[in-house]
Amino acid sequence: MAEVWKFRLLVLAALSLKSSPGPASTCFGTPSKGRIEGAVPLPSDGPNFKAYSYMGVVLRRNYVHEKVRDVVVDAYARLEKHVADQMFVYGETGWPKGGDFSPHKTHQNGLSVDFMVPVRTQQGKAVEFPASVTNKFGYGLEFDAKGRWEDLEIDFNAMALHLQALDEAAQKSGIRIRHVIFEPSYQGMLRAAPAWKKLSFPLYPHKVWIKHDEHYHVEFQIACKS
Repeated sequence: MAEVWKFRLLVLAALSLKSSPGPASTCFGTPSKGRIEGAVPLPSDGPNFKAYSYMGVVLRRNYVHEKVRDVVVDAYARLEKHVADQMFVYGETGWPKGGDFSPHKTHQNGLSVDFMVPVRTQQGKAVEFPASVTNKFGYGLEFDAKGRWEDLEIDFNAMALHLQALDEAAQKSGIRIRHVIFEPSYQGMLRAAPAWKKLSFPLYPHKVWIKHDEHYHVEFQIACKS
């Protein structure tokens, strides 16, 4: 039965995304008070990545500025060479027209993307992030002080490689990453990862209204209209 529903969701997702090319993406305002025209969806999956929820894709909660989409997809392609065994999972992004995106405080003008943390078992095996309806599609997971949840632990090295790939892809596309929001108590472990390199954008140093332990929020910077 589960496979039948998954097939139905895939069909619905394909139908919802099938459309003729629209106007170029134009963002307005700010991530916390804005909107977007000409937004495009992130692909629901690829060779080494997938959306956090096919239902989220059907509901059109995966739209971004077209330049952001290109950077995200380019970064995943770069990762295929370095993290061949990891299936990366992205989270929520925004509505096709932007605006209020509850329960998020931002994600309003197509420049925000949540990425679920890459995880491995404590025996070192790469596994897919366990997003499901029972844990609020991954947003309900609570990792401990060492970045562990049950038998899983955050793969800080894979995360560092992903951030590096995003940084390189953004620079190639002529845009920037404004900042990355990630649990401050984990940032030392991220910087200690073997793959960590100094990036061209900051890790937001302060706690925000909700703990960002199971995902990292990437805010892109593109000139938007007021």
